[in-house]
Amino acid sequence: MILTTPFFISSDLLDRAANSLGEINLKTTINQPNGRFFYDPWEIKDEYRDSIWDKMLSTIPVPIGEARIIILEPGTCYQIHADIDDRYHLNIKGEKCYMIDIDHNHLYEVETSGIWFEMDAGRLHSAANFGRYPRIQLVVRKLLKDNRLNMPVTVQITTDVLSEDDRRFVFDQTVSPWLNSANKKSLVSDFKFTKDVVQFQIEKASIEEFEKIIVKEFKLKYEY
Repeated sequence: MILTTPFFISSDLLDRAANSLGEINLKTTINQPNGRFFYDPWEIKDEYRDSIWDKMLSTIPVPIGEARIIILEPGTCYQIHADIDDRYHLNIKGEKCYMIDIDHNHLYEVETSGIWFEMDAGRLHSAANFGRYPRIQLVVRKLLKDNRLNMPVTVQITTDVLSEDDRRFVFDQTVSPWLNSANKKSLVSDFKFTKDVVQFQIEKASIEEFEKIIVKEFKLKYEY
């Protein structure tokens, strides 16, 4: 679930970042989309250009998506979920903090080493802070593969029986793991969502497999 990358931050740069957090809130986004949310490279916001955060992002030498400074308070954790897009993680501060691979019942201790880690977000996972201090990370979305399908079918997923919070929770339990894997296998493309609708294209031959993971609370609509 967690892999070491060759990308790293110098100890001096890491210390400067830890000492320059200022008015950072729980989830501060430091860049902005410049096209399609999940597919096109994001660019640094003007207020962070040439800052310590701009320098830190530049240590990932590939195009990236959304980058957020995320704070996890002591004694808290995240709800179990999966994501369609994998992530890069850099730990800035914290102690006794863990990434949790729910699928394999495994804890990964988060260390402040200056190394960027790559996370397979298609596995059901959580994060927990068992320490005394806030865990502060720079978390970066990997861009999705811009797949070209042979026989694309447009899929829309909606629900009229789940609240907004519940639909996200159920979707991330059931559909997100499949989408993450399908994107890597070049079986889906053009993923987008609003508060009420998730839409993407799927390879026609994969529809039968896809329907096996859909729960009764979700409605499917196809456009061939």
